[in-house]
Amino acid sequence: MPDVPSVVGSTTHPEVARLLDRSHRLGADPRNTNYAGGNASCKALATDPVTNADVELLWVKGSGGDLGTLTEKGLAVLRLDRLRALTEVYEGVEREDDMVAAFDFCLHGKGGAAPSIDTAMHGLVDAAHVDHLHPDAGIAFATAADGEALTKECFGSRVAWVPWRRPGFQLGLDIAKIKAAHPEAIGVILGGHGITAWGATSEACEANSLEIIQACQRYLDEHGRPDPFGPVVAGYEPLPEDERRARAAALLPFVRGLASTDRPQLGHYTDSDAVLDFLARKEHPRLAALGTSCPDHFLRTKVRPLVIDLPPSAPLEDVTARLRELHAAYREDYRAYYERYADSATPAMRGADPAIVLVPGVGMFSFGKDKQTARVAGEFYVNAINVMRGAEAISTYQPIEEREKFRIEYWILEEAKLARMPKPKPLATRVAFVTGAGSGIGKAIAERLAAEGACVVVADMNAETAATVAAGIGSTDVAASVTVDVTDENQVQAALDSAVLAFGGVDLVVNNAGLSISKSLLETTTADWDLQHDVMARGSFLVARAAAALLIDQDMGGDIVYISSKNGVFAGPNNVAYGAAKADQAHQVRLLAAELGEHGIRVNGINPDGVVRGSGIFASGWGAQRAAVYGVPEEKLGEYYAQRTLLKREVLPEHVAAAVVALVAGDLSRTTGLHVPVDSGVAAAFLR
Repeated sequence: MPDVPSVVGSTTHPEVARLLDRSHRLGADPRNTNYAGGNASCKALATDPVTNADVELLWVKGSGGDLGTLTEKGLAVLRLDRLRALTEVYEGVEREDDMVAAFDFCLHGKGGAAPSIDTAMHGLVDAAHVDHLHPDAGIAFATAADGEALTKECFGSRVAWVPWRRPGFQLGLDIAKIKAAHPEAIGVILGGHGITAWGATSEACEANSLEIIQACQRYLDEHGRPDPFGPVVAGYEPLPEDERRARAAALLPFVRGLASTDRPQLGHYTDSDAVLDFLARKEHPRLAALGTSCPDHFLRTKVRPLVIDLPPSAPLEDVTARLRELHAAYREDYRAYYERYADSATPAMRGADPAIVLVPGVGMFSFGKDKQTARVAGEFYVNAINVMRGAEAISTYQPIEEREKFRIEYWILEEAKLARMPKPKPLATRVAFVTGAGSGIGKAIAERLAAEGACVVVADMNAETAATVAAGIGSTDVAASVTVDVTDENQVQAALDSAVLAFGGVDLVVNNAGLSISKSLLETTTADWDLQHDVMARGSFLVARAAAALLIDQDMGGDIVYISSKNGVFAGPNNVAYGAAKADQAHQVRLLAAELGEHGIRVNGINPDGVVRGSGIFASGWGAQRAAVYGVPEEKLGEYYAQRTLLKREVLPEHVAAAVVALVAGDLSRTTGLHVPVDSGVAAAFLR
């Protein structure tokens, strides 16, 4: 056991504090490791609260955590004596998986996070601090055909080579043996995988990790070929940015539908220079077919991507037709891959659709069960491109064997990790586009849909309020904002294109944008009439038309919900323009439900009334106008509306939002063409 300090009575052990600081610095730089990839640890003496004696403990990043954002709760805490005693009962690689279950019997106290498969590596290596990282430069060496010789040339005896071995207890024993036999070594390069470094102090360990990473990068810079991916193929160069993004928006819903054949997926679009350059080069089909190597990479990107073999100038209909062929072939190949290696103990196939789709001249589409998973899958494939570039620059890219990839992809321990995931919320994997969502009813709908698991695009004329609502919902992995005037068809299309590029498509559209003008027939001007109908009748039509084209292309069904009004069926005074526009919206619901049903698209409406508190419409003058019509103070208008209802209860924006969720969350999956009143009971507005 290396010399380690002891501490008594401290909330956070000083060595743990150093470990967390080191983890944050290393994890913040993508050159060092990818998101949620790698782990770090420390060993130190602490006081056992039962015996009041010193005990040697290991703190190590737990399963599924991220170094850059690691907290103390994300550490697994184990008794080192018990962990190392497992070497006496270890029966060999055929019983490897049993050792992970044994880690639970080594936990100290409540134990913190669940121990990861790499726990043995950290516990068995005789150093107070250990880092295991996945730097692109290091993996380039690890996946080079002659990686062992290159490691020796670059590092001499300062860094050792470990041939590929699946992560686990035996790999920990292998590294510990090398550390003991080579006291001059600061770390190892793990064939096909990554790097591990160690040190007597946190500072020394971090310095050794960075030395390995930086030395690998210097070697690549000084010795690598300038064009490892080969020459640019004429016609495969990147499209100009505006054309590229327009092409991506046109293709992505269709591709998302294909990638959701087995289960719904969210999407992410990447058009970084690294991706576009790779796809423009001659060698990209060969290298993409080899797949990724580092376990963290292919667990998220699958064994290999789907690559479109047409130039970006090809007609869109030719590309979609070819995509259907390629997707069918991909699914057949994936099933054959599964059947080649699966046995009676293998978990069921999780799905045969690609996680990564590469489109020359356009970029990369990545998919996952949520936006973060889709985004991270894309980030990992960029890591893989960097690895391939490095390996091809100094040697030949040679990832681990396909059989080994399968063993990890369908590892029973990976299946157990998936089983621990929380149950998805009702609207998980769905993308909602809500107009007029910068305030009032629209804001309440956007917030409620997000709370039920949807990714939400907050669309509003006011860019500032839309951005504020989106930021209040959460990060860009769950909410985005767009500025749109729904009366302008170009702006509507651009807003939906932005939604597609943000989340891969759209599944749920809420036509909520509106305004209210309260005047008698004789006082209503043609400008009043046109404005009222432009925003609500024309605007709803434009949004529904553009969204329907997207939903049909996506071929995943979908929902369109109109926030209409009790006034669409109730004849009230001084309300001709507003009431007529709402009646137009109400009939659009019926017409579109009849037309779009064959595509699995449901169209329903909601008829609120008297939503005064929190309403943008009432706050903008409509409230004062309606209060004057009914002869009540404006501040009493909500109470007035409530008292004329059957339930005598005031209607709030969140009640309308709840009705939207009731329509779209699955319990009414066989309902279309329905108008749901949310008015506390207005008998005169009953639907007949």
